[in-house]
Amino acid sequence: MRSKTLLPWGTRTFIMGIINVTPDSFSGDGLLDEENVKNAAVEKASFFIEEGVDVLDIGGESTRPGADFVSEDEEISRVVPVIETISKNFPFITISVDTYKAKVARAAIQAGADWINDVWGLRGDPEMVRVAAESQVPIILMHNRLKSGSPKIEEGLGGRYIGTDYDDLINNIRKELMESVSMAHQSGIKDKNIILDPGIGFGKTVSQNLELLDRMDEIKSLGYPLLVGPSRKSFIGYTLQLPPEERIEGTAAAVALAIDRGADIVRVHDIAVMTRVARMTDAIVRRS
Repeated sequence: MRSKTLLPWGTRTFIMGIINVTPDSFSGDGLLDEENVKNAAVEKASFFIEEGVDVLDIGGESTRPGADFVSEDEEISRVVPVIETISKNFPFITISVDTYKAKVARAAIQAGADWINDVWGLRGDPEMVRVAAESQVPIILMHNRLKSGSPKIEEGLGGRYIGTDYDDLINNIRKELMESVSMAHQSGIKDKNIILDPGIGFGKTVSQNLELLDRMDEIKSLGYPLLVGPSRKSFIGYTLQLPPEERIEGTAAAVALAIDRGADIVRVHDIAVMTRVARMTDAIVRRS
């Protein structure tokens, strides 16, 4: 059986499935409104596992533009019971906690989480780097410039960012990701535990997201495992003029291109379809 924490990068594309323990997910799949959240999460996890998921990413705060802030204690009350339940029911599956808050990450790891998925790349909470270093679990460092742009929300399409300026899009993203890596190194986090995410949809305009996807190989060249999360995001919606529930083809195109450009793991909602997309793309680009 493979390690729950260190995946055999380069052998194939791995699939991360999204479990939102929120009432306000942009994709409409939040579980917090369910009568029994833990049962709903176990059912969803079981379904994802049957469809081929490798990692379950569990989050308790929406990161969509305009989403409400969730306190540490509230976020812990949302994710910890779900992580505990899924970990007990599916001890073989890798669990990631989607949080930028150190207190939440620590509680999640104690509850059974194997990875940290930090959408602020260690910049959101100064204590996060200590939690990651002490626990020595893999951490996903995401590029994020949400504070530098302005969200514009349109009914049916959701939020997108405008006025987000970069001197040089790809080089700026590379530089800022490596600044997060440097922070990790300084606190004793090992290279084997670092995964990079260029932050599709986070503080980037529609055209910037499209360019980033096309040039993902330049992010991959930094030398770390690469996670890409385009699933149902607004850059697809605004490109195709479609709401979240009708973005499966756009997501499939983005996933296939990301894999061709070097993605090692894709974070998605539609597990069965994207698993097939990944397997077919792997058959083309990983022939050796």
